[in-house]
Amino acid sequence: MLYNKLKEYSAGGVYPMHMPGHKRNPGLLPPGLPYDIDITEIHGFDDLHNAEGVLLETAELAAALYGSMAAFPLINGSTAGILAAIGALAARGDKILIARNNHWSVDNAASLFGLSPVYIAPGTDEASGVAMSIDPDAVKAALDEDPAIKLAVVTSPSYEGVVSDISAIAGAAHDRGVPLLVDSAHGAHLGFSPGFPASAVKSGADVVVMSLHKTLPALTQCSLLHACGGQADSGEIKRLLSVLQTSSPSYVLMASIDNCLRLLASEKDRLFEEYERNLKDFYKSAAQLKNLSILGNKKEPQAGFFAQDTGKIVIITKNTTLSGHELADILRKEHKIELERTYAHYAIAMTSICDNKEGFDRLSKALAEIDNAL
Repeated sequence: MLYNKLKEYSAGGVYPMHMPGHKRNPGLLPPGLPYDIDITEIHGFDDLHNAEGVLLETAELAAALYGSMAAFPLINGSTAGILAAIGALAARGDKILIARNNHWSVDNAASLFGLSPVYIAPGTDEASGVAMSIDPDAVKAALDEDPAIKLAVVTSPSYEGVVSDISAIAGAAHDRGVPLLVDSAHGAHLGFSPGFPASAVKSGADVVVMSLHKTLPALTQCSLLHACGGQADSGEIKRLLSVLQTSSPSYVLMASIDNCLRLLASEKDRLFEEYERNLKDFYKSAAQLKNLSILGNKKEPQAGFFAQDTGKIVIITKNTTLSGHELADILRKEHKIELERTYAHYAIAMTSICDNKEGFDRLSKALAEIDNAL
């Protein structure tokens, strides 16, 4: 694997008359950072923008794991992938359909490439204030109303873990000759276990962008772009990624991507089985809350939600005296638990296959204590 190759090179006694400027000098460098594997594109270590060797192996492993036609490792985060995908799928002056719970990179891409946005908005769940799934009928209606739309962009899962019916949305778009890009930055862990919704890669999207670092064991900025459908121009995507990403990609980040993929390839069944068991125990315990509540923790399906990623624990405070911000403050100050994001009526705790039972139990006990005090 790439990490082992980097470590072997570091220990091999080769003197670096090349970048980076730290020269892997242990006498000058502070401990803790991986300077020893931080190199540039030297002989034998391939080129991210024209991969033919060890980095091509990483890309091919990603495509095989997720089931895409081609995969592109990203070291500038999902933002770079979204920019490149939109630039490759639409031409200057085109109209693009955007689901309004989009990441700002989608708007930036429209501005950068001279595109005209047409927005549709998901409904809002009154009980929680959370945006619901994108309605495939709303996508159909928007495309029928404006045949000039050349690309559809939706986010699934959302920040709150709300999943939309990508198969139906893709069908609606493709029936009208429109490619579908799915911002699945929060969905890199989907598709590896029946306990979670299907991945957008296998649901008919043409291009899917996902952040490994958000929900899987990878360093920040590590992401993937998948070309999945016939309307994805892999050549143009590759060209734009070379324009939009740095020409000096970090081998530390690329090794992190490779390690993450190899861990999934060898350990995904065990890791997801344990993850699902921890989540099941947490939601069972959370069902006892009397004032706070957890989104989706009901026996009956919730109207407006096609599916939900239970790994996103959305703690609803709407019917209490607390705001989501205040709940997060209590968890931080009194229980040493830091949440991902807060809103007026809810707060989000993000989990992953790397969380242990102790962590879930700690959150469960803290919420029970806060709930009892309300």
